[in-house]
Amino acid sequence: MKRKAFAAALALSMAFALAACGSGQPSTGSSGGGASGPVALKMATGGTGGTYYGFSGVVAQVLNEKLKDTLNITVEATGASKANVQLVAANESQIAIIQNDVMSYAYEATDMFEGESPERSFGAVMSCYPEIVQIIASKSITDIEGLKGKRVSVGDAGSGTEFNARQVLAAYGISFDDIVVNNQSFADSADSIKNGTIDAAFVVAGAPTTAVTELATGYDFNLLSLDNAHIAALQSDYGFYTVVDIPGGTYSCVAGDVRTVAVMATIIARNDVPEDAVYALLKGMFDYKADITAGHAKGEAIDLETAVSGISIPFHPGAEKYFKEAGALK
Repeated sequence: MKRKAFAAALALSMAFALAACGSGQPSTGSSGGGASGPVALKMATGGTGGTYYGFSGVVAQVLNEKLKDTLNITVEATGASKANVQLVAANESQIAIIQNDVMSYAYEATDMFEGESPERSFGAVMSCYPEIVQIIASKSITDIEGLKGKRVSVGDAGSGTEFNARQVLAAYGISFDDIVVNNQSFADSADSIKNGTIDAAFVVAGAPTTAVTELATGYDFNLLSLDNAHIAALQSDYGFYTVVDIPGGTYSCVAGDVRTVAVMATIIARNDVPEDAVYALLKGMFDYKADITAGHAKGEAIDLETAVSGISIPFHPGAEKYFKEAGALK
């Protein structure tokens, strides 16, 4: 299937799915579907301009089509990682995609969850792809030090992006008191940069990110890099960061490679989601990787080794079963 046709079909199917989403627990079968019908799962994602929403929507469309007797997944646009943990804890969503660092914070009640009770209502399903810390800035700003005193979007309030922004800036000796903080979604951040109402924005997502790609079609911006010394300082405090280079040409207005850091986009599931349903979800993602990749480039990152990396909490029983059978876990 051609990607444009796939995207059009995705938009239509997601519109119906979102219209069907209400609050509370959806009906589910007692196991992985079959005679009792498919297991219905709400999946918390992120803002509509981010990679979470697009990637998860493609996954839902492919699995709903291929495994229609087993799974029925609807995707929800949300405020991303922290909000998704809260939605899963409240059983408003049964599965979610979140940053692996936020997953760890929630499970251990540290950092952005400090002072709260450890959230143990969920288990890990898989790591999907690296989420890259992208710092988009107007052309007058050429380095991170230049963000001092500027209007900077740090993502939705309480999101993983907000926490990443705080950590990266701190590595450069900059606090939120040194900038004019704006809390905006990726799409709103891109619009605000284009309109001149903010000067820069943190976007933590797979690259290319839809909102940033769209910005690049009509606006020339800088993509700020992190130098190796500051990356080392950041990693000494937060070991979950990895070094990545965004290749030149990822966005049309950025010609050269840009060095930065990344965390992992990770799927979680409530512990009470049937084991067979999580097993079927994982098997479907690997069996139909080509179909997912046809709809979203991040499908190419689906890999057994990657899938079990960066996981610091217990796997959901369905995921543990799948990965042990596949030889990825002992």
